[in-house]
This record gives sequence, structure tokens and C-alpha cells, in this order.
Amino acid sequence: MKTKALLFGLAMLGAAGAQAQQQQPLRLVMNNELQTLDPIVSPSVVTRAFGSMVWDTLVAPDSQGVMRPQMLEGWEVSADRLTWTFKLRPGQEWTDGTPVTAEDCVASIRRWGARDGLGRQLMEATASLDATAPDTFVMRLNRPFALVLEALGKTATLVPYMMPARIANTPGTQQITEIVGSGPFVFRREEWRPGDRVVFYRNARYRPRSEPADGLAGGKVVHFERTEFVSIPDHATKVGALQQGEIDYIERAPLDFIESLRRDRRVVVTPGLRGGEVVGALTLNHTIPPFDNVLVRRAAQQAIEQSDVVAATGLPPDMVHQHCYTFFMCGGPYATEAGTESLRNHSMERARALLREAGYNNQPITVLHSRDSALIDPVSLVAMDQLRRAGFNIDLVSTDWSSVASRRVNRNPVGQGGWNIVPLVWTGFDMPDPIVNPAMVYNCANVYPGWWCDQRQVPLLRQYSEEPDMARRREIAGQLQTLAHEHVNVVLLGQFAGPAVYRADLRGVLDVGFPVLWNIQRARR
Repeated sequence: MKTKALLFGLAMLGAAGAQAQQQQPLRLVMNNELQTLDPIVSPSVVTRAFGSMVWDTLVAPDSQGVMRPQMLEGWEVSADRLTWTFKLRPGQEWTDGTPVTAEDCVASIRRWGARDGLGRQLMEATASLDATAPDTFVMRLNRPFALVLEALGKTATLVPYMMPARIANTPGTQQITEIVGSGPFVFRREEWRPGDRVVFYRNARYRPRSEPADGLAGGKVVHFERTEFVSIPDHATKVGALQQGEIDYIERAPLDFIESLRRDRRVVVTPGLRGGEVVGALTLNHTIPPFDNVLVRRAAQQAIEQSDVVAATGLPPDMVHQHCYTFFMCGGPYATEAGTESLRNHSMERARALLREAGYNNQPITVLHSRDSALIDPVSLVAMDQLRRAGFNIDLVSTDWSSVASRRVNRNPVGQGGWNIVPLVWTGFDMPDPIVNPAMVYNCANVYPGWWCDQRQVPLLRQYSEEPDMARRREIAGQLQTLAHEHVNVVLLGQFAGPAVYRADLRGVLDVGFPVLWNIQRARR
């Protein structure tokens, strides 16, 4: 009897241990520190990841890119495709206990549409947007618009998350102060310690869809009561914490550790390809000297040798493109060489000649460098060395991403907190076509840091949004790319993989290009 009792006791302890293991917080280290909580104000990926935790969207792309209902039960479209009637699925609540209504969605769409590039295009094509019942709203267009669902379900840059109307009525130029969502997690502001951790709990009011999770669509089932974004700036420290099981997931695997992590059976390194690939870029401040001069911008463009930039990542050969001059991701459906001849035949001597022609007088170029970013840090240092060799007087301001993100929205002269260059990386799902690509769609929108404007690109973006034929869209994309390279909207640094890495005992991890923490379970031991 004693033996049976002992065995029973050990079995109960084992079950309790497995349950406790499952209930240990799920811990994620993001590539950058969370600073801004408003996803309509900040384009940062970390803010977008935060947004996907606490808010939901009307529709969402599955793993094949097809838009599926999410908060919506469905929609109807008139024969002329100018009237769209949307109906919410029943039973949805905000975390304050109030029901989600069509009025909330209308206010949220309007706030997002005032700032987002694709949203602005959609709002310009919208004659009216009204709630016609508590669960129904109608969008009437004033002209053809081929990308209604793609706009409402976009995952790029500024995502149209739904918020309560009283919050969504906050002007888009002003950050919201209250976080009330209807998504799968609840943000605990009182437990948020900037520079340490961001804490979420499972949203008990959330009702997942019945379909299996697929891409960003389907049921968002949460298996952990508590999840955390944990701040660990040092790359070696975060890798060690992952290998020892102190954290579960790193959004971007530190590049110097990829090869060793691939050999470690305790972890899984994602391919980091397609939507997980990243494009390095220099955003240039077009509103102040010297980059208000297109010749100086072209000089910077000519100075960049992409193969040296991507070599700085230390990634294995199967994770880099030696050269990629398309704005639309090499290997993507809209990839094109249109307008790339001068880049494929770039020259340091040509860069120096352009600076002389522009009358550049060796004025300091203030560069906001994110030293804590595993991706931005290495590529930007090489790019800055190339600009120096071309004749630019680089003043490198090395700081953390949070400080860069705060300062990059400053439009004042450098002496008043402004800047000239911000190196950054865009993820693949931000780049694939003109209408979501931040280097394209924010042209003349006056809301995205860099603030470039080429009036020749404006009608082409409208043509693209109205065109239903993909072959014709590809032609327009090529025309836009030619102009964007000529105008130098931004300077492309190259394309490479941006793999994540997580503990091998996690199951159900969705590889969508940025971390989402629903559907994940920890395997029982």
C-alpha cells in the first residue's frame, strides 16, 4: 500500500509539475524596446506586435494571403462594387465589458484612414461610412477601389485595429492614453516597467473564432494565463537566457549566433524568409539640408555597395541576397528591375562627383543609430563607413531604438532635435507591393519620418489602387519604382533573412513574419 501511495504521490507531483510548467509565463524578447502604445501613431514593429496582442482586426490574411473574416461575420458587395455592407460577428466585447459595435468600427477606420498610406487612399475613395445597425456598417465608394479588404486587413506599418469609439475619436496626431481592446490579451499597464517588461494576461472576454489558426486568420486561442515582452539588450545574454529556458522566444535571432543556434537542439531557428525577410534602408530627411537636394540623395544612393552591407550581418549564404534593388522584395510577385540600372552600375566616384555638383560643403550629417538592434546595428555601421568614403561628414549618434523612435518624428532642424539619416529595417510583409510599401505609399502623405514627396508618384498610386488586373498592377509598380529610385525616396541597403528563434518545446508557433503569441503551447515533459 505504501508503494502504491508513493507511486500515486509521484504521479500527482508530476502532473502538478507539468501543469505548473504550462502556466509559467510565456516570455518573448522583442528586437526593440516598446515605447509607444498607439499603433496608429507609431510604425514600429514592436508597437504592431503589442497591437496584435490587445486589439483585433475586421479581416485578416491567412497563410496564403487570402483575407478572411476576423471580427466580421461577413460582408456583401453590390454588383457595381461601390457599396460594401459589413456585419460583425456576435458576442464580442471590449475589455471594459461593453459590446463591440459598428460605431466603434467606423470611428476606428476613420482614425486609421487619416494617417495610414493605404487608409488615406481608401478614405479618398469613400463617399460615406456609416453604422446602420449596432452590428452593421456600410461603406459607399465614390470611385472604383480594388483593395477594400486588403486595406481593412493589412498587416503592414499602420494596422487598422478596432478600438472603442470614445478612444478612436482621439485625433490621429495625438496618442491614445487608454488601452481597451477586444483582442486575445489584456495589457496590464500597472505591471509595465519600461526597459524591463511588458505584461499581458489572457483576455477572458475574448471569443476566438471556431476555425483553426492560419496565418493571422482563424481562432486566436491563448494557452498561457500570462505572457511577457522581456527587455534584454545584450545579444549574448538573451541567447544564453533562451538556451537556459529563462525566456521562450527571441523575435530576431542575433545574427552572430545563427550558426551556433542552428546546431542547438534546445531551440528552433525559423527560416526567416519571405515575409520574415528584411530590407535595410536609409531614411533621409527630405525637408532639411542637405537631403532636400536630390543630388545629395543620389550621392548617398551611389555610395552603397549592398554586398558589403549584407556581409556585415554574418548570416550564412542561404540567408542573404548579394544585391536586391527592387522596392518590392526579391522573390516577391511585384519584384522588378525597373529603374535600377544606375544602382546596378553604382560608383563611389560617381557619388563624390554628385556631392561636388550639389555644392555639399562638408556639413555634419546627423545619423540616429540603433546600437541595440540586432539587425540595424551591423548594416548601418557599414553603410555609414561607405558614406564617409564618399565624402559625407557623418556624425553618428549611437543610442537605443526607443530614443531613435522618439526623435525620428522630430521635424525640426538638427540643432533643435532633428536629424538627417535614420537607418532602419522593414520586414517583408511591409514591402511586397506599392500600396503597403512604406517607401511608396507614404509619398506626399506628410506623416512618415523622412517626409518625401514626388508629385509624379501620386496619380500612379491612385491608378494602382483602382486597378483589378494584376498584370497591369505590375506595370504600374514598375513605373513607381523607377520614380522612387530617381527621386530617392529612401536608399536601399539590401535584403536578408530575419529569423526568429524559440524553445524547441513550444508547439503551434505561427511564423507570420512578426511574433504572435496565441496558438502556442508548451510541450509537457
